[in-house]
Amino acid sequence: MPDQVSIRHPTIKRLRRLSGRRSARSAEGAFVIDGPTLLRDALEAGVPLDEVVAEPRCPEELLARAAAAGAVVRAVADGVLARVTDTATPQPVAAIGRFVEVSPAAATAVAGPLALVLVGVGDPGNAGTLLRSAEAAGAGAVLFCEGSADPYAPKCVRASAGSIFRVAVTRSAGARDALECIASAGLGTVATVARGAQPYDEVDLAGPVALVLGNEAHGLPEQVGAQVVRSVTIPMVGRTESLNVGMAGTILCFESLRQRRQRDRAPDQGNRLDATRPERAGCTEP
Repeated sequence: MPDQVSIRHPTIKRLRRLSGRRSARSAEGAFVIDGPTLLRDALEAGVPLDEVVAEPRCPEELLARAAAAGAVVRAVADGVLARVTDTATPQPVAAIGRFVEVSPAAATAVAGPLALVLVGVGDPGNAGTLLRSAEAAGAGAVLFCEGSADPYAPKCVRASAGSIFRVAVTRSAGARDALECIASAGLGTVATVARGAQPYDEVDLAGPVALVLGNEAHGLPEQVGAQVVRSVTIPMVGRTESLNVGMAGTILCFESLRQRRQRDRAPDQGNRLDATRPERAGCTEP
C-alpha cells in the first residue's frame, strides 16, 4: 500500500468532481468506479484506469492488479471515500476509469439480436437496471438518447452491476439519429404503451429488435413514437396503472430472450418483425 494522501489531494478532489458532475465526466471522458466488485469487473473488461484510491481494508491483490494494468494507486485513511463519493454503503476503493464516446452507428453495428433505446429515461437507477437486464438478455447495445440519465453517473454504473463495461453504450445520441441507425442495421423497433396495443407476448420479439423505452412519467415523445414500428402493452390485472420503466424494459428483454430460445429449439416457426418503413432516412453519425 502506498503512502496515504489527504482529502485535499488533487486526486480526491477529482473523485468528488467526477462523482457529482456530469459536465466534469463529459469534459474528461472519465467516470468513477465504486467498490471492489465493480473494479474487478472493470479490470476484466479492460476498462482503462487512471487512478485507484484505496482505504486500508481494500484487498491488496486487487490493488496489485490495478497497478499492473497501469493505474496510479493512492492510499487514504478509513472514511475518506464516504465523504467524496455518493455511495450509500461506504466502499474501501474507488477508481477513475475512462470511457469512449460511441456513435449510434457503432453501437447498432454490434447490437446483435437485441438493443435498447432510452429516450428521456432520467432515473439513473432505472437506467442501470435496464443496462443489466439488457446484457443478461443478450443485448449488445444500449443507446442513451436526449433527456436520459448519464450512463456513467455513479448510481447508474452501480445499478448496471458491471454491464456497462460489456455492452456498447451511447451517452447522448439524438433519438431520430439513433432510430435511423437502428433501422439501417436491420432491427425492428418496439415501444411499450400503458394500454390499447397488442400484448407483448403475442408479438415477435425474437430479433433482431430494438426496445424503445421512454420517460418514467410521460413515456415517449410523440415524434419519437411515430418512428417506432410497433407498440405493445404489458397486461395487468391489479389496480396499478403501469410499471416503472426498469421493470417494463426488463420484462420485454427477457421475453425477447425467451422467444429466441424457443425459436432455436424449433427453427423456422413464425415471421420476424418487419424492420422496414418506406419513408426512413439513412443512418447519420451524431
